[in-house]
Amino acid sequence: MSGISASHRMRLSQADAHYGGGLVAGAKLMELFGDLATELCIRSDGDEGLFAGYSKVEFLAPLQAGDLVEIKGRITKQGNTSRAMTFEVLRYGKPRPDVSDSAVDLLEEPEVVARAEGTCVVKEDRQRLGYRGE
Repeated sequence: MSGISASHRMRLSQADAHYGGGLVAGAKLMELFGDLATELCIRSDGDEGLFAGYSKVEFLAPLQAGDLVEIKGRITKQGNTSRAMTFEVLRYGKPRPDVSDSAVDLLEEPEVVARAEGTCVVKEDRQRLGYRGE
């Protein structure tokens, strides 16, 4: 079961901005990690599971409204009910307000802006043995 992965791509909007200058709060990234953890549990066990906690979170660069990001996650270890996971947020596009209010430049190389490690739990009575939703 370890090695199951998933990713989500999205544009951060003005609604995601929390601070002046369109700065996106780190809490938004934690929400995105949680969304991806839900999908990983569904892929591995057919159940959403519950996020038990983070063992490590790193914010490496600020994000702005209009940034294009990809959130990647992978199950790295499996216990009877626990699922250890790693996450990464990559920025692959930046807004260009100097060109127009809707212009975006794609980056030549995606930039890692955050990383995290955490553990989810899927209770035994909720696990569907042999389930592989991939």
